[in-house]
Amino acid sequence: MSITLTLADWGSLFLHFISLSLLSVGGAITTAPDIHRYLVDETHWLSETQFTASIALAQGAPGPNVLFVALMGWNVGLNAGGGIAAGWPAISMALWGVFITMAGMLIPSCTLTFLATQWAHRNRDMLAVKAFKAGMAPIVIALLIATGWLLTGSHDNPAKDWPMWLVAAATTLIVWKTKTHMLVLLAIGALLGALGWI
Repeated sequence: MSITLTLADWGSLFLHFISLSLLSVGGAITTAPDIHRYLVDETHWLSETQFTASIALAQGAPGPNVLFVALMGWNVGLNAGGGIAAGWPAISMALWGVFITMAGMLIPSCTLTFLATQWAHRNRDMLAVKAFKAGMAPIVIALLIATGWLLTGSHDNPAKDWPMWLVAAATTLIVWKTKTHMLVLLAIGALLGALGWI
């Protein structure tokens, strides 16, 4: 996939991630639906495959889940540079994409978190602070559900994808009712995928 980005487009990408940064109260992953709307549906700077692969790779890798933002920036920059076959110019554009998206996502939320956490800790007994904490829980849950729906909704035929839905339901029950380690469940899912069952 090859795209052309102007300086204004890079600025727009940066500003979009700045605005999403302040929405990421449940973690950066809760912003995935709007990132998808912006990068895949609206601007067409990423393909559906690149979007889903960025999230899957970042979630499977050790480290913070915000890595998917870096991978999306990498893919946007790589697409703007003409793809990996274009060599170092494309790689430098990909690194620029990583910087733009990560700076946009991290600067506002880290600053706000630092300041708000200090204030909330000093005033933790205030009714307003307790109400805010209680009120944020349903918002975070709703954003996580929207992200899950987006990632599973990218399949063409839900009737054909019944094995995937069955594995998702079974995994949910296992996580909820047992203390099975997540790596075991990931290995089982990988094996089922490798065998072509899901």
